[in-house]
Amino acid sequence: MSRIVSVVIAGVVFTLFVNDASPGVPRPNWPHWRGPDANGNAGKADPPIKWDAQTNIKWKAPLAGQGSATPIVWGDQVFVVTAIKTDRVADAKDIVKVDPSLVRKTNPPMHYYQFVVLAFDRDTGKLRWKHVAAEKVPHEGHHVSHSYAAGSPTTDGQRLYVSFGSFGIFCYDLEGKLLWTRDLGRMVTRLGWGEAVTPVIRGDSLLLNWDQEVNAALICLDAKTGETKWRTERDDKTSWNTPLVVEHKGTTQVIVNGTKRVRSYDLKTGKEIWQCAGMTINAIPSPVAADGIVYVLSGYTGAGGVAIALDSKGDLGLDGPTVWRINKGTPYVPSPVLIGQRLYYTQANTPMYSVLDIKTGKTLLDRERLPGAASFYASPIAAAGRIYLTDRAGTTLVLRQADTLEVLAMNVLDDPIDASPVAVGRQLFLRGERFLYCIEEK
Repeated sequence: MSRIVSVVIAGVVFTLFVNDASPGVPRPNWPHWRGPDANGNAGKADPPIKWDAQTNIKWKAPLAGQGSATPIVWGDQVFVVTAIKTDRVADAKDIVKVDPSLVRKTNPPMHYYQFVVLAFDRDTGKLRWKHVAAEKVPHEGHHVSHSYAAGSPTTDGQRLYVSFGSFGIFCYDLEGKLLWTRDLGRMVTRLGWGEAVTPVIRGDSLLLNWDQEVNAALICLDAKTGETKWRTERDDKTSWNTPLVVEHKGTTQVIVNGTKRVRSYDLKTGKEIWQCAGMTINAIPSPVAADGIVYVLSGYTGAGGVAIALDSKGDLGLDGPTVWRINKGTPYVPSPVLIGQRLYYTQANTPMYSVLDIKTGKTLLDRERLPGAASFYASPIAAAGRIYLTDRAGTTLVLRQADTLEVLAMNVLDDPIDASPVAVGRQLFLRGERFLYCIEEK
């Protein structure tokens, strides 16, 4: 993309045309569903403020099947996963039995599903490659608002890592060549509501939060081969959150939210470093961290939030030493965005918006009503001094990044959206129910 830049030299204004995609100039990337720093901060990105179905849509690509996973961007490609119901009816031998003693509120389908990986050209939206990673019969249903493709892919710039949970873990090169695959067995989720196992890459380690109703675990695979490096059993239940990997004083910690405990593990060994109670059931938001403190929230049938020093050791319980705790306004499905000294988030899945000072735990803006929005699954992101929040109907609010509520724009697409927005360079990507959108100012 070319853009006009004005430069003042010795009092003279020069107008230059700059190509963001110039040969040899690295393009900004979004390798993880929560962005380069796993906190929702888009760094130097400057995406559009306003758009609609006719305005600032660079391209849109149709998506088959169903998926709520956030796309990722690397180089000139955008990677997306989806699950497509086929017409192939399952035989009795194809049905995987699950423990009948576990309560389920969903029924497994009777058809095969294709679990599909897609790569689109970042500049044109043209499909670069497509692979059916697996074709299997799900052993569980999923929540009406969920999907069989909820775990977002990730990349280290060399390999693409894709998790369909029970239906396989897959590693490709960026041109779509399958390098390895693992079958870690079928998961059993709370009430049969489905899975969302998003892989996390750090060096030669690929981490998977395998929380479920029985035999929950944190699993570390060798990123090059897919072989298991270690597996640590977890005394917890289905959680759906993505681990956070953070370096602190020479130790790399892996922090996993959970209904019973937030826990930190040593990346090298999988051994627990510390744990802390205080979350609600269904701990979905992923942790974020800055300056030696990790911030963890949850908000289903209650509210819980805690700031924990990464220096912590052992079991902090409900009343051990923490930086602060809060018990109101916290999110259920969306993860918070952390930028500077502030956390930005919504209450439960509602359009009630808060801003919190991370140093003190003080709420600076307490559950202000967001206009034009109804419900959120997507996590907010921050870019160019703005906060982007996309609701489930496809409306994206753009707010000024501030301690007050100031709406800069309300952008409506007639396409439901549960995946989180992605901002890279001057582009914004939204994965809707029907289309993948590239939004860029013309």
